[in-house]
Amino acid sequence: MHSLVTEKKRKTWRSFTRSPLFDIGQFLLLLVLVCYFFARSVEDMGYQWQWYQIPRYLYVWDDSGFMAGPLLYGLGVTVKISAISLGLAFVVGLITALLRLSNSVPGKVVARFYLEISRNTPLLIQLFFIYFVMGPILGLDRFWAAVLALSLFEGAYASEILRSGIMSVEKGQWEASHSLGLSYNHAYRFIVFPQAVRRVLPPLASQAISLIKDSALVSTIAVYDLTMEVQALISETFLTFELWFTVALMYLVITVSLSILVSYLEKQMSSPYRSDLSF
Repeated sequence: MHSLVTEKKRKTWRSFTRSPLFDIGQFLLLLVLVCYFFARSVEDMGYQWQWYQIPRYLYVWDDSGFMAGPLLYGLGVTVKISAISLGLAFVVGLITALLRLSNSVPGKVVARFYLEISRNTPLLIQLFFIYFVMGPILGLDRFWAAVLALSLFEGAYASEILRSGIMSVEKGQWEASHSLGLSYNHAYRFIVFPQAVRRVLPPLASQAISLIKDSALVSTIAVYDLTMEVQALISETFLTFELWFTVALMYLVITVSLSILVSYLEKQMSSPYRSDLSF
């Protein structure tokens, strides 16, 4: 009898620790501790908070209507750069992964060379090289130079993620597709890719979040993204902590929203009733 009660208590505790409420409680506790230590630190510094000045840098609402402030304008540039770079990175990564898996020796050599260069050199150096060296040759302005640098850098990591996903598909899937009379391209499109994407969606999401955070480096070539805008505002207003914390919150909202979207897509794609997904 005692063992049954103990086992019931264990199951109850296990179900509680796995519930969202437990995670929310842990997060709130951590947030309270961080705020406490931060408040003590700022109190010792004697810093005077001026949060009331932040809204006017986000937006302006007057008789002419709503107008985005410097922070929202920079956020729009950051989202635009990240979205375009994310799409191009996926395309570059997919092409590179297919070249690595192909029987073409030149294709494998080119893909391998690109991977080693992109993964083993800092993004900042690649950004400078594309903007100052390749930009004048290709006629790229600073915006598209930033997009190209981010796409090539993140595409190298995405290619390895996609390649691992494709290789994880069982050999029997290929044999079954060929036995059904599917061509090589159709086997990739209807059989291999849907399974591979479902398996690599979480690491691809992590790479997308990394791309959004790495986009802050484009401010080094004078692209007026969110980071560049806040640096300009700090030099004028000296609201260092308020502005940087606001920017951190804006980045957090973007990345958390992306994580929620990817979690939803992962659940939809893993549903047994949605086996008709194809690309």
